[in-house]
Amino acid sequence: MLNSYEALVEEVKQKKEKKRIAVAAAHDAHTLEGVSEACSQGLARPVLVGDEKKIREIIQEEGLPLEGAEIIHQPDELKAAKTAVSLVREGKAEILMKGLLQTSELMKEVVNRETGIKEDGVLSHVGLFQIPAYHKMILLTDGGMIPAPDAQQKRRLVENAVAVMKALGRACPKVAALCATETVNPKMPASIDAALLKNWNEEGFLKDCVVEGPISFDLMFDQKAAAVKKYESPVAGDADIWLMPDMTAGNLVAKALMCAAGAKMAGLIVGAKVPIVLVSRGATAEEKYYSLIFAAAIAG
Repeated sequence: MLNSYEALVEEVKQKKEKKRIAVAAAHDAHTLEGVSEACSQGLARPVLVGDEKKIREIIQEEGLPLEGAEIIHQPDELKAAKTAVSLVREGKAEILMKGLLQTSELMKEVVNRETGIKEDGVLSHVGLFQIPAYHKMILLTDGGMIPAPDAQQKRRLVENAVAVMKALGRACPKVAALCATETVNPKMPASIDAALLKNWNEEGFLKDCVVEGPISFDLMFDQKAAAVKKYESPVAGDADIWLMPDMTAGNLVAKALMCAAGAKMAGLIVGAKVPIVLVSRGATAEEKYYSLIFAAAIAG
C-alpha cells in the first residue's frame, strides 16, 4: 500500500528507463529547481524549451545540476508550448510540464485537433495527497479542470482516476462519490449523480473499481463515524479516490488539506497522451518536484 511520497520516490527509482520531461517555457527558477531535484536523483531526463540565456543564468545562479541538460532555444512562450507538445507527439518525451506561461497557452496546444496530444476522453485534474491523519495516499479529483461536471463527465473523471491508481499499483481502487449527505436528495443534484455512479459500477458499466455514493466526508474518512451511523460499505474509512461534487469543492478541500492539515500534494492533468505537470506558477519547488515524481510513476 502506497502511503508516502518517500515510498513513491523509491518505486520510481526502481524503473529501468528514466522518463523524458518536455518543459514548456522552462526559464523559471521554481520549475528548474523541481526538475533538477528529480534529475539529480536519476528519476527523469529533461528537455528544456525556452529562453536559453535565461535558463542558463538560472542554472548558474542557483547552482542547479542541469549544465548538461538538453535545451531548445525558444524565447516565445506560445512557440515554446507548441514545441514542447510536439516533442511528446513525436515520442521524444513521456511527460509534459508547464513552466513560466499561462495554463491556457499550454492547454491550447494540448487540445489542438491537428497537432495536440489529447486522447478521446476528458482531461481531468488529479491530486495525489499524503495526509498525516489518513492511513494511505489518496487521489482527489477534480479540483482544476471541469467546473460543474454532470454524471457522464463524473464517470469519465472516475475512469481517469482509476487508470492512474492502477498505474500506481492499486488494481481495484475504492471510489467515494462525496456529497454533503449519505442519502439521495432530489434537491441536491450531486447526490443523484453519486447514486448513478454507484449503479453504473454495480451494473458493470463503470469497471475496475468499487464506487460508493452518495457518501459524506466523515463516513468516507473515518470507519468509527460510519459504525456510529451504521453505514456499511467497503469504502467507508478506506477510500482510494475522492470524487468531488464539483471543482469548487475539490479546490477548497485540496487547499484545506494543505493549509490546515499538513498534507503534501502533487497535481497532474490526465487524459492526454502523457501526464501533464500543471501546477500553479506560485507553487513551491517541492510541489513541482513531487508532481514530477507522480508523473514519472504513471507515465507509460
